[in-house]
Amino acid sequence: MENAVFHKLCGLEIEGGFLDGQKFDFSNGLNCLIGARGTGKTTVLEFIRYAMDEIPGDQAAQKRIASLIKQNLGGGHVKLNVETKNGLKYTITRAGEGSPIVLDSNGQPTDISLKDGGLFRVNIFSQNEIEAIADRALSQLYLIDHFEADELAEIEMLIESLKCDLQKNAGQLIPLTDKINKLKEESKTLPSIEEQLKAFGSEGGANAEIINTAHNQKAIRDREKRALNDEWKLLTDLEQQIKNLSAEADSRMQFIFSDEILSGINGEKLKAAKQSFSCCMDTVKEMLTNAAGRVASEKESLKVQGTELKGIHEQQELDFQNLMAQCKDAQDKALERGNLEKSRNDLINKGKEELELSRQLNLLAVERKKMLQKLSEQQDRRYQIRKKITDKINSDLHPTITVTVLQCHGREYYQERLEKFLQGYGIQQAVVARKLTNAFSPTELVGIIQSDTQKSLEALIETAGLNETQATKAIAALEGPEVLHELEVIELADIPKIELNDNGTYKETQTLSTGQKCTSILPILLLDSAAPLLIDQPEDNLDNRFVFETIVEKIRKIKQKRQLFFVTHNPNIPVLGDAEKVFVLESDGASARKIREGNVDDCKKSIITLLEGGDEAFKERQRRYYN
Repeated sequence: MENAVFHKLCGLEIEGGFLDGQKFDFSNGLNCLIGARGTGKTTVLEFIRYAMDEIPGDQAAQKRIASLIKQNLGGGHVKLNVETKNGLKYTITRAGEGSPIVLDSNGQPTDISLKDGGLFRVNIFSQNEIEAIADRALSQLYLIDHFEADELAEIEMLIESLKCDLQKNAGQLIPLTDKINKLKEESKTLPSIEEQLKAFGSEGGANAEIINTAHNQKAIRDREKRALNDEWKLLTDLEQQIKNLSAEADSRMQFIFSDEILSGINGEKLKAAKQSFSCCMDTVKEMLTNAAGRVASEKESLKVQGTELKGIHEQQELDFQNLMAQCKDAQDKALERGNLEKSRNDLINKGKEELELSRQLNLLAVERKKMLQKLSEQQDRRYQIRKKITDKINSDLHPTITVTVLQCHGREYYQERLEKFLQGYGIQQAVVARKLTNAFSPTELVGIIQSDTQKSLEALIETAGLNETQATKAIAALEGPEVLHELEVIELADIPKIELNDNGTYKETQTLSTGQKCTSILPILLLDSAAPLLIDQPEDNLDNRFVFETIVEKIRKIKQKRQLFFVTHNPNIPVLGDAEKVFVLESDGASARKIREGNVDDCKKSIITLLEGGDEAFKERQRRYYN
């Protein structure tokens, strides 16, 4: 067993509170905690949960655990020694208030975060929690996932990262789309203006060609002036950004290292950090100063170029005015034509801006498409792992128990969001949302809403069973980019289904009796896994025959490959399971302590007294059974 490849909890030390001064050295195999009620057995398991930061998501459970920790640890702390399946040893220490700290084998703090299995996961199930698993799909999914916790945790991190990136992407796409639409709307007048200018240019006359050339050159002068103005604006914006960055660095430096910190217990270390940081910022500020100087120099050069160009433009404008003075017919129309040219130049600039923004939009759209594809791939990858797990469970437990995972089967959240989107549109949002949810996946619905309006209507009417009014209003409610971007990333959850063979009929766990629920879940918990398994009173709601024939048998088989911890009042588990370590606890009401530990033979008297009811009760039952 010493060479078995699985994670291990090596020992627990408690300072302060109900179990003050108690130390538990755990076996790699089966560990059992026994004692009368109120002696701290459950508290030991919950201290391990607390140290490993395996707090459940259920708020009621969180409240219960927080209350237990507060009452039984108070201002003290727990220290948990662990060893990974790769042989790496760590110590986790956690006070009654605060987060866990992970120390390496030399006692030095690490940057390991235990949240969501940063080191390794432990599977801890409180009293009656096994029954609750049978009733909750989410708990059953967690139960399945723990068999490949590390790989699935990595996938979940990737999925959450992609969702975050997609949200940022949507935050860029939406204002960019709005701006492009506004520019497109403004540019609709350009063809009309060009037609009017074309009409001016087609007018005949002796000097028509000279006049048209002069007007064209005047329009170009306006564009030249705009180009230099745009360059000036760009340089000014850049100059301001550099100033802001430098000012922000100065401002934030003042608040990072306070006098209180610098004069504290680690003041010298913090002073060195401040000095190094100051040197870094001096270098950065020097670079910013150089950059600001280069921009200022370019602005001065631009001023000179602008002055020179202004002189040229003024002379050319005088020549233009003289020409117009010689051509009375053209002079009357020069102002109108000049205004049209300016409007045309405005719209040309906006067209260029629209092209640039459209280029950025296309890049963001391509990026979004790739991220959505990656998201789908990770979700499929996660499902395949879950399917592999259920195949393994079924091969071990069939025909007594069967487990399946239905991919993308959970649509509750999807329907909830659709109902929210449909509010205020004068339709029965719950009814319409349910029909849409049943007819289309979120991705399919996005594609339909983005297609031609008539095709969208036909799809919602024919496939989802909406009437024309409902379909029209649903499209209006869902066609906004914010809604479509959210719909794109709504995930349909994988839903597990655990069934127990009840005299030849497979029944889902939610329909079973309390005892049958535990009968269906416990064998799954006791399958091979690298994660330590801790259960508070697994025998609850089970008959002794099932404990003996099923639970004990699986314990003896699995304890060579997985560390086990049981709080129990059933002698079959430590005795017939041949526990390597039995911990016997007692309490005087104010505090609890460990009074004995060892193997079954070492703790035989305590097992008989606490779990069999004493020598006389044990002998009396034996006499009654066999006489």
